[in-house]
Amino acid sequence: MSERSLGVAGPGKLGLDPVLVGRARELARRAGQPVVDLARSHTTVSVERAVLRLAGVSGADPDGIPWVNRLVDAVVAEVGLGHGVAVPVFDAMAREGVAEVTLLAQKAAAGSVRFGVPSGKAAMAARRASRRAVAAGMRRVDRRRVERDRLVRRFGDPPRRPWIYLIVATGDIYEDIPQAQAAARAGADVIAVIRSTGQSLLDYVPEGATREGFAGTYATQENFRLMRAALDESSRELGRYVRLTNYASGLCMPEMATLAGLERLDMMLNDSMYGILFRDINPVRTFVDQRFSRQMHARAGIIINTGEDNYLTTADAVDEAHTVTVSQLLNEFFAYEAGLADWQLGLGHAFEINPDVPESFRLELAHALLARELFPDAPLKWMPPTKHMTGDVFRGNLLDGFFNLAGAMTGQGILLVGMMTEAVVTPWLSDRDIALQNVRYVLGAAGGLHEDFVPAPGGFIQQRANRVLGEAVELLERIGEQSLLTAIAEGTFGIMKRPADRGKGLAGVARHEAGYYNPATEILEQPA
Repeated sequence: MSERSLGVAGPGKLGLDPVLVGRARELARRAGQPVVDLARSHTTVSVERAVLRLAGVSGADPDGIPWVNRLVDAVVAEVGLGHGVAVPVFDAMAREGVAEVTLLAQKAAAGSVRFGVPSGKAAMAARRASRRAVAAGMRRVDRRRVERDRLVRRFGDPPRRPWIYLIVATGDIYEDIPQAQAAARAGADVIAVIRSTGQSLLDYVPEGATREGFAGTYATQENFRLMRAALDESSRELGRYVRLTNYASGLCMPEMATLAGLERLDMMLNDSMYGILFRDINPVRTFVDQRFSRQMHARAGIIINTGEDNYLTTADAVDEAHTVTVSQLLNEFFAYEAGLADWQLGLGHAFEINPDVPESFRLELAHALLARELFPDAPLKWMPPTKHMTGDVFRGNLLDGFFNLAGAMTGQGILLVGMMTEAVVTPWLSDRDIALQNVRYVLGAAGGLHEDFVPAPGGFIQQRANRVLGEAVELLERIGEQSLLTAIAEGTFGIMKRPADRGKGLAGVARHEAGYYNPATEILEQPA
């Protein structure tokens, strides 16, 4: 294990004990490794659909059901999921003389194709054919990554950190585009298109451009393509590369990650436990899907954003601060294991302490600086106040100003723009403009304040940060005595209890049978 993953570092501004930091990371590894082993021995319908998307399946039937769903469902109905779908599909293509995998899906939907698990030479031929097809899709992902690198060199990155991250989502992709471009002109560096309410619970990815989302816009490959093209125009206009974010979470996590790689998205929300805790998705399904999706993100050069901020919307931000740290350490371990680099770890945390709590701002600084020092090379994603916004827009704008100041003082990497109308209305363009003014003023006035901000040795902030780290280590020790799945079942994170044998999507999970084959995983795990 490298010094990086052991957490070996100097004392920094908080005087953290490097031995304790190393202990925390080792405990996170011990807690996370059984989950990785579980993921490596199982597959899901979404993992298999992602494989076929890389192999070229696209489009949907007249009822809007994606052909990739129809094909996987047909294979599962005849031979089950445990062998993977690649070999049965490409064996059928050879037997039927079908050259296009989408055409095979159409024939399967019509009931004119039979599937089996071949052996001998037929199995070897199917493996080779599936690997060639998936490798072609992977090369498209690789080309999009090279394209991003070229555009960043051409247009340049934003001139300062943190990057300003703004949410735009009307439900209509054709309305989102001009709003996103206006936001970029007003200073946003990252545009996040949040998904339509409930999309994370759909076990399919909708097809085409959409105009009917609810409190968000459907995540589809075409919507990804349209917004990426629009932000490329803005990048040329503004002389800085504007990044695009969407979601790789929910029941279609692997497919979303694959489509993001194919369409050159730059960031994806991709937490290890968000879907389990807040959408009641089965834990095993989530961890299997999460590992494949992170492998795809690593390959595509996409920055992941994790969801620890959500814990503090259901649990107390002071009492449960250590659960955020534990989740960050687990997310880091899972990310490293999947091949992600430090610069891709947008680990989440949030400004969610009740402002009526005495010393609340000092507590926020302690928590934010703890995250910054534990993960010095990660572009941390710092989230604004939401839970304690009251509808008083003047108070809300002030709270957001304090949040922005904490971000500047503690050197955060990605700053989500807070809205004074949080919990009142879906923000108007004018609301976004005022919020961006707030961010621009604070970041401009504070400048490099994080260089000068050093807490008093042995003072309030240092003591609080060290206490949270100590509580995180104690919790990781308890998790190690049981298991991470047991801890999740008992409500350790976000006070949500989610047993491993329940939750949505469990029927779409299977243990690998003898001879299981996944050409995408084989490619992703081969030495660079």
